[in-house]
Amino acid sequence: MPFSIAIRPRPARRMVAVGSLILAATLAFAGVARSGATAGSIEAGPSMALVVAVDVSQSVDEVRYRLQMDGIARALEDPAVVDAITGGRVGGILFAMVAWAERIDIAVPWVRIQSLDDARALAERVRKLPRYSGEFTCVARMLRNMKDSFLPLLPLRAPRVVVDVSGDGIDNCGSSTDTAAARDRLAETGVTINGLPIIEIGQPLVGSSAYRAPGNNMDPLQHPADGKYPTLDDWYRKNVIGGDAAFVLPANGYEDFGRAMRQKFVIEISGTRPRPPLQTAAGRSRPSIGRR
Repeated sequence: MPFSIAIRPRPARRMVAVGSLILAATLAFAGVARSGATAGSIEAGPSMALVVAVDVSQSVDEVRYRLQMDGIARALEDPAVVDAITGGRVGGILFAMVAWAERIDIAVPWVRIQSLDDARALAERVRKLPRYSGEFTCVARMLRNMKDSFLPLLPLRAPRVVVDVSGDGIDNCGSSTDTAAARDRLAETGVTINGLPIIEIGQPLVGSSAYRAPGNNMDPLQHPADGKYPTLDDWYRKNVIGGDAAFVLPANGYEDFGRAMRQKFVIEISGTRPRPPLQTAAGRSRPSIGRR
């Protein structure tokens, strides 16, 4: 049954939160054990650990949620992704997925992928996930939770740890300064944070009509003198990505999410350097992939 880690530190929930973390650790080890790995391959160790962090805030309806789940599933089944997983070290990779808004839900606890069968089984599992939903786009909270609660439960040592953050808006639970600071603290632990902003054609640019959560001591939105607001991929590049070889790779709307995720998985799992495409979703001539 799905379980979640509460973000807001209310004293009455501390015992529940601790219990959830213990359950997460137990299921993570169970997921690794069920992956079909042999004793020899376990000793080899995974080549990396990959966390896919999926936006489920208010803007993500049932159709958009299913487009994301199907896109991730199809990416896991893609021959190029499977080759990246199986063509390196014998130990394969560790994979987990979280759904985030104002809280984090652990949709897929840590599981090991070492073969095509493992990848297909995980893809089918992702397709059947129940819908997770929330209200606000709390990027900083999610990054802090990654550092403090989720990544410490990594069941096996991995030479590389990558957090793959996707979403369709800026942080509306706090200021961009909060987001960048949370990113920096996570990157300081050796984790790479990559970004997959989902850019819907015709959606307002960042800051022009952002949906803001109440309170949280947010800085007021600053209106640029020239009227030119940054695009979402610009905001991700400045505030979300961090660590070694971090990059941004946008999706041109939710229908393009699967393509972007497949390309992103190949780059992240193989450890290759990204090559920038020609344009962003809005059609402006600028690189869509930017390293930090």
